[in-house]
Amino acid sequence: MSLYHEAAALLTGPSTHGGSLKSRVFSNKDLKSPPAQVYALALETCKWSSVLKEVVENAELLKHERKLTPILSILLVHDHLLAKGGIALPASHGLRQSIDRHKARLTSEFTKARIRRKCPTIETFRDLIEAEYAGPVQHPRWIRVNAIKSTLDAQLETTFKGFEVVPSITQVMTAPRKKKVLCLDGHIPNLIAVPPSVLDFTKTEAYKKGEIILQDKASCFPAYLLDPRPEDGDIIDACSAPGNKTTHLAGILSERGFARGQTIHAFEKDRNRAKTLQKMIKIAGSDAKTVVHPAEDFLRADPKAEEYAHVGALLLDPSCSGSGIVGRDDVPELCLPEALASKNKPGNGKSGNKKRKRAEGEEEMKPAPAMMVDDDGQETVVSSEKDLQQRIEALAAFQLQIVLHAFEFPNAKKVTYSTCSVHKGENEGVTIRALGSEVARRRGWRVFRREEQVRGMWEWDVRGEVEGCEGDKEVAEGCVRAFRDDGRGTMGFFVVMFVRDGTVDGEKKQVEEDEEGPYVRDQQGRIVRDENGIPTLKATGRKAVEVDDTEGDVRFGSGSEGEGPFVRDGDGRIVRGPDGMPTLKKGADEESEDESEDDWSGFDD
Repeated sequence: MSLYHEAAALLTGPSTHGGSLKSRVFSNKDLKSPPAQVYALALETCKWSSVLKEVVENAELLKHERKLTPILSILLVHDHLLAKGGIALPASHGLRQSIDRHKARLTSEFTKARIRRKCPTIETFRDLIEAEYAGPVQHPRWIRVNAIKSTLDAQLETTFKGFEVVPSITQVMTAPRKKKVLCLDGHIPNLIAVPPSVLDFTKTEAYKKGEIILQDKASCFPAYLLDPRPEDGDIIDACSAPGNKTTHLAGILSERGFARGQTIHAFEKDRNRAKTLQKMIKIAGSDAKTVVHPAEDFLRADPKAEEYAHVGALLLDPSCSGSGIVGRDDVPELCLPEALASKNKPGNGKSGNKKRKRAEGEEEMKPAPAMMVDDDGQETVVSSEKDLQQRIEALAAFQLQIVLHAFEFPNAKKVTYSTCSVHKGENEGVTIRALGSEVARRRGWRVFRREEQVRGMWEWDVRGEVEGCEGDKEVAEGCVRAFRDDGRGTMGFFVVMFVRDGTVDGEKKQVEEDEEGPYVRDQQGRIVRDENGIPTLKATGRKAVEVDDTEGDVRFGSGSEGEGPFVRDGDGRIVRGPDGMPTLKKGADEESEDESEDDWSGFDD
């Protein structure tokens, strides 16, 4: 089957591969032609289809070439008129000959179409078509600088050299198609917005080396809101592929410094998607700190397993309806030409109103049923509001199961839950049901309040819907939303963070009953400390704070290095009593010395 037949089948036949045009092409293993070539031909033909329809009809191509179908005619005419190499078929091929026989008339009609649109050159014609495709306000291209391999300043001096920095995202979204402008995002660190067509960044050295990653702004919210830190312990990304959020977690931690042994666990139950995940993690340079669990379902992971004993934070981005994704409707409306009936000739006795006989192999076009395509590319027929609601409820039940499973990890203190959906049922609905669950009440999970969130998320003013949160304004304010086409340049998105302090119910009782406190002691009852004075936690067997592998300034408590509230000797070491506790400056009184060691909260050194 030729390139043109494959593109025609893709555009007009029933889809057996769900998702956007791009995902359908690149996930189709039956294609004989290069997927990139099929995708480019299909997309560009759709963009030009209103013009091509006009050209084919005015040139009466289908009247003279009865074996051509309408879809094949515009695919072939597109390449004849607009492709650099022309039609990708030998000169002797029947399809190419059916176009070559009419090339003068086709070229003439194309020129007339250009002039009717007041375009003096082919280039201005191309710009007009691209502008119509993008719309008056274009969605920006978001690019995250990968902090593991580069810096924002380094990229501004290289990849983005020659770009004009503008203060607002609106100026990027309304800029001319090829104008080199960029906006430094004010909410997410290391994030840049540029016009979508200004440059193919996938061909830049920075992209190939993993120094920059193409990621929508809203997709950056979960890792940034989770705010991973060295003291959080290990981190789980429960639904990782393709790896944008996984590498974002690693990028944030690389700037702060990974604690000794700190690991990101990346789960992906689909084996093929796991290969994509592993490739991305390697290119981004986070493979040394990330353990990929290919073909493993997060829901089957045992929270009490030794492997996850140190997990303190989880990022959950499960399958959803994908209703907020920009580019899901990435194909413009396809305009097909109508075949012209043969005109009556004197004496032939044929009616001029007779319909053209359907070409061999051409199937009658029937209206396609409404489809809902989730973010994994799975299609569901939606013929009514009831069907849509049932699908949303099914997804929400699965999403809730993921959240409740995350709540069970013994040492977890932070969990983000996100979707690229705009439906309340998948967002605020799941949040409220999670808060009302038995495990949330038992372990003390609550929504992280807006005023507690990192600055960029606290300042983001699009919050959850109060109605969806059953009237709870505090919970709604803690939820973060984004809407496509609202002038902020993001996809539709939702994220919320759940937190707990670890002193609820059975955990609190256990700590209170342990008179020796949370730290390991020697045979004399003294707290065991390392050379930095850091004690070892009983619960995890790890240091209360890991120091050796942490980059940058590290502070325990308040005050600057070499100072603090404790007495030091001539070598600057903290002076400790027989029980290993430090001595307070200014004559520590008896009350201070007798304080319970359970209250130890770190040193200044």
